[in-house]
Amino acid sequence: MALKVIIYCRVSTDKKIQETSLRRQKEELMKLAGVYGFTVVDYIEEQASGYEINRDGIFKMLDYFSDKRADCLLIQDETRLGRGNTKIALYHQLQKLDVRIYTSLYEGELELSEADSMVLQIVSIVEEYQRKIHNAKIKRGMKKAVENGFDPSKNLTNRNKAPGKERKEFPIEEVIRLRQHGLTFREIADMLNGFGHSVSKATVHRRYQEHLDT
Repeated sequence: MALKVIIYCRVSTDKKIQETSLRRQKEELMKLAGVYGFTVVDYIEEQASGYEINRDGIFKMLDYFSDKRADCLLIQDETRLGRGNTKIALYHQLQKLDVRIYTSLYEGELELSEADSMVLQIVSIVEEYQRKIHNAKIKRGMKKAVENGFDPSKNLTNRNKAPGKERKEFPIEEVIRLRQHGLTFREIADMLNGFGHSVSKATVHRRYQEHLDT
């Protein structure tokens, strides 16, 4: 089965001459997609600084990958994705989503520089230890609460009612705020889970729509 790809093109300014650059990027990447037999799902272009991470095109692209509607990203070269810390942050996010990146510059899959690979390894290690610290704090807090007389079994709600799915409660106002900042429902669900709210992306999306309809 052919990989489903997103073509992403970016230039840094809105000068007329940059339109030629966008057109050239698209032509190169469409040709690359043809060589590998990829299925192009969408073509995204924007005019913005590579140091800026708050870009509509980037969030649209990440939505595709978060929702598993695309498997691979095609860019002219790594600078089109981003520069500096923004590039590393996007590399990391795409890596977590298991997205492959192809470039027309190398006519194949992107190979990270040794420096970028090292930074990503460090970021992954730090992220893993942050998770361990977070989990350890939860366990220590629960243990202390039990030692002080807290009984988790008495904290269950509706335990005398008929079995069935309960409506999960989480701060909808936080969901709204995060959506306004451009986060996807997948990213919001991940954040809520990190704060102890066990919810799926679908639940977050459904509750958000319910709020909009009220």
